[in-house]
Amino acid sequence: MIILKSPQELKKMRKSCQIVAKVIQELKDYIKEGLTTKQIEQFVENLIIKMGGIPAFKGYRGYPASACISINEQVVHGIPSEKVFIKEGDIVSVDVGVLCESFYGDGAYTYPVGRISEEAERLLRVTEEALYKGISEAVQGKRVGDISYAIQMHVESNGFSVVRAFVGHGIGRSLHEEPPVPNFGSKGVGPILKKGMTLAIEPMVNVGTHEVEILSDGWTAVTKDGSLSAHFEHTIVITEGEPEILTKI
Repeated sequence: MIILKSPQELKKMRKSCQIVAKVIQELKDYIKEGLTTKQIEQFVENLIIKMGGIPAFKGYRGYPASACISINEQVVHGIPSEKVFIKEGDIVSVDVGVLCESFYGDGAYTYPVGRISEEAERLLRVTEEALYKGISEAVQGKRVGDISYAIQMHVESNGFSVVRAFVGHGIGRSLHEEPPVPNFGSKGVGPILKKGMTLAIEPMVNVGTHEVEILSDGWTAVTKDGSLSAHFEHTIVITEGEPEILTKI
């Protein structure tokens, strides 16, 4: 069942989403060569708690950390570690979830570390562009498939591939609600978008094949061919006009 949010519920949800937005913003200056992924996770957790939120991912379905940190060929759900150090030229995807006043916010960003390759630069640009192409289709009266199609077309027209194993989702009092929001698909299919629907739109894009595999830790997804992957995500709400991005400062 798709749950439409009232203005009062959206007011609460904006709080969790603005914490997500602030964390993603602060990480732009924090992430650098020499840090461990565990240090980044601790930074995220401390910031969330300081702002009155609860890290949504910690313990969710058994996930052991407060943020998902995925480097280079890691697509999503990378587990932070004291043994993994960030290096010059890496791309680091950080997925952040926050619970505040009974509502969730969810966002992700892929950060370049120092000078990165031209291919990595293009991957980051195209993935973020694809996110906004999808958001622009999140208009009352359209369908979920219109979002999916816009993302897929932009990614594939630039020579990259869209991950199919993981998709965006509804969000609200639960971290994952109906409907699923794939990053691939056809126009004019799927649930009709209605005012008050809140969605986490999150393209995950690979340089090579769209296929992924899960490492032995049971969580970390990597590209099957070892190619680079990027991940960008916003939580949005459908309005009577343009979509509102809740996880944007």
